[in-house]
Amino acid sequence: MRKRLTVSAALAAALLLTNPAGAAGAVGASGAGDVYYPQYGNGGYDVSHYDLRLKYQPATDQLEGTATLLATTTAALSRFNLDFALTVQDVQVNGRKARFAATGEHELEITPVASLGKGERVTVVVRYSGVPSTVTAYGFTAWQRTPDGGVAAGEPESAWWWFPSNDHPSDKATFDVSVQVPDGTQAISNGALVSQSSRLGWTRYSWRQTKPQATYLATLAVGRFEIDSSVTESGIPVTTAYSRDLGENAGAARASVGRTGELTDWLSTLLGPYPFATVGGYVPNTRPGYALETQSQVYYSPRIFSSGSNTSVVVHELAHQWYGDSVSLERWSDIWLNEGFARYAQWLWSEHENEGTAQELADWVYSSKPADDPFWTVLPGDPGPDNQFHAAVYDRGALAVQALRNAIGDEAFFTVLRGWPAEHRYGNATVADFRRYAEQVSGKPLGDLLQTWLYTAGKPAAGTAPALKAVTEPKSWQQIKATDTLHDAH
Repeated sequence: MRKRLTVSAALAAALLLTNPAGAAGAVGASGAGDVYYPQYGNGGYDVSHYDLRLKYQPATDQLEGTATLLATTTAALSRFNLDFALTVQDVQVNGRKARFAATGEHELEITPVASLGKGERVTVVVRYSGVPSTVTAYGFTAWQRTPDGGVAAGEPESAWWWFPSNDHPSDKATFDVSVQVPDGTQAISNGALVSQSSRLGWTRYSWRQTKPQATYLATLAVGRFEIDSSVTESGIPVTTAYSRDLGENAGAARASVGRTGELTDWLSTLLGPYPFATVGGYVPNTRPGYALETQSQVYYSPRIFSSGSNTSVVVHELAHQWYGDSVSLERWSDIWLNEGFARYAQWLWSEHENEGTAQELADWVYSSKPADDPFWTVLPGDPGPDNQFHAAVYDRGALAVQALRNAIGDEAFFTVLRGWPAEHRYGNATVADFRRYAEQVSGKPLGDLLQTWLYTAGKPAAGTAPALKAVTEPKSWQQIKATDTLHDAH
């Protein structure tokens, strides 16, 4: 895990807007006020749409782009920031050239000719270029160079390396991504492929995501892919793509990701209607061994399938389409709402496949971790940035879900499981919001239970554990365990 500087909540709130003496409007903050990542996102405006028109040369990793952002100010602004790390040639705000400067690790400061009023609709156009794989921020690059192109897929950040943005999950927007690449190369992004055309040795792929999407869930993959298209039994279009040079992992990748449509329909029976117009997944020839729930078009590293097929990881990433993508974090400390429930979906898939029930998996996890294991010191409800993707967030997080199920009973539990994604569809929410919703549905107080499992260090007492049985390792455990490294490279 990469280490980031954190600040207190009070200071983060104070940083949201600053107002220098004599300014006609406030200066938008260089961070969104998230204590885990104080410089991620920005203050003073909300983006509603990104239109990205790009040209990429795989041979040199050269990226050129024009990004058009549609936003509304939330305060009067004399200046505002975008998160971005490439070289900017020109910025316009509402059709007029604006002054701009690169500051800090990844800040683009923009000063429009005239101050912006509160509640004003704003169009920002940024023209830029660069070689993403050579650009670093905080000592790393989130852009993955491949033998035949490049990939942007990372959490909690990847947008800076290919488009300017308000890079925090609390500011979701719709996307149009149009990418020009040499003939014979494919470009993949989120949503539906709405057009494809070729001219003078170049092919342009235009993708559209019409539902709100967090910036870290936006993805771009350029390379040589074999692309398959189908439709689920429920009628959802499916697009899956596989790098042409996956080697010995190709068969296992196809055997896993190729079941995306089937698994989406199965998850819909548990989590409610699938929230997006399309679904899919792609496997490029990348080195890091993680997967990421990039919205409606999941990213998978081929290393995930180095030991054979793994439908469990596909279930995990698809469950995020409800828990994490449609209903997104309000702040990064709420990561349990993403990972605890995506892990629990794997437990339910194990149960469906007769490879161990959710209760048996809970018993196994609880009994296999002694009380002095550091596992119990990580708090899934607020793990801190260094432990955001710790195994405890997944496994203890799923234990919390099983404890909730046992406390309120199956009828109320599955009502909550389906109802939560509908309650906050396409929005953002917190753990506190989830508690209130689960209490409303179940009619039971849940504060003590969630405090024990999410916010209290140490192994919960036997009386509060999901069960106390002598257990053996469930058949599905090794496949589930293999997903513990899903975010290792983030």
